[in-house]
Amino acid sequence: MFIGKTALVTGSTSGIGLGIARTLAAQGANIILNGFGDAAAIARLRDELAEQYDVQVRYDGADMSRPEAIEDMMGKALSEFGCIDLLVNNAGIQHVAPVDEFPVDKWYAILAINLSASFHTTRLALPAMKKKGFGRIVNIASAHALVASPYKSAYVTAKHGVAGFTKTVALEVAEGGITVNAVCPGYVLTPLVEQQIPDTAKARGITPDEVVRNVLLAAQPTKKFVTVEQVAALTAFLCSDDAASITGAILPLEGGWTAQ
Repeated sequence: MFIGKTALVTGSTSGIGLGIARTLAAQGANIILNGFGDAAAIARLRDELAEQYDVQVRYDGADMSRPEAIEDMMGKALSEFGCIDLLVNNAGIQHVAPVDEFPVDKWYAILAINLSASFHTTRLALPAMKKKGFGRIVNIASAHALVASPYKSAYVTAKHGVAGFTKTVALEVAEGGITVNAVCPGYVLTPLVEQQIPDTAKARGITPDEVVRNVLLAAQPTKKFVTVEQVAALTAFLCSDDAASITGAILPLEGGWTAQ
């Protein structure tokens, strides 16, 4: 489906981002990975994806909180591939605290990585997309782009901002063969979330199963985690020709959370 196209997925060395990169590679896209992690493990991942799917795979460790690092990453990618056809803004961080106790540095870091990074990658990717007359931008937002939860002021603010940014850019480029959409997952069972379950169970004096059902999935009516594969499949669809008429959409993928 994506043979000859190039995809850049931020925050793609693990979790949701890696699942998206793997799915796009499986459909023929060249991949630019981005994220933190062990250098040797990332090198093995690059080799694995390239060999398994017969695509080109690059890695850039740009810190998505730094505009100059993003500019450098985008410049290298555009220089090598000419165009980033599929841009997936996935990188994100989280911090939980009451707003009057929220660390100022965490506020700025969350806004930089979860919101401003998407602005920088988008503004730098669009000229080549416009010239080519084709582009797909998918912003991985969150159910928190649609609803709020206490103690997540920076994260909710950033994700609401992503929703507004998505709609605005979609309108600006609507006639140019470029679509811009946001996917809004609920809780996804990533390795990071899995690691939190035993600690939460211990802290609350409940079983791991109770943590899953009554804490993590309390807001999701299905009482099931969204899977990485489901997020990746929806993202890949939005990048396809079949989704050419879907733009400016803020798409929930959260087991009914925002229907309540």
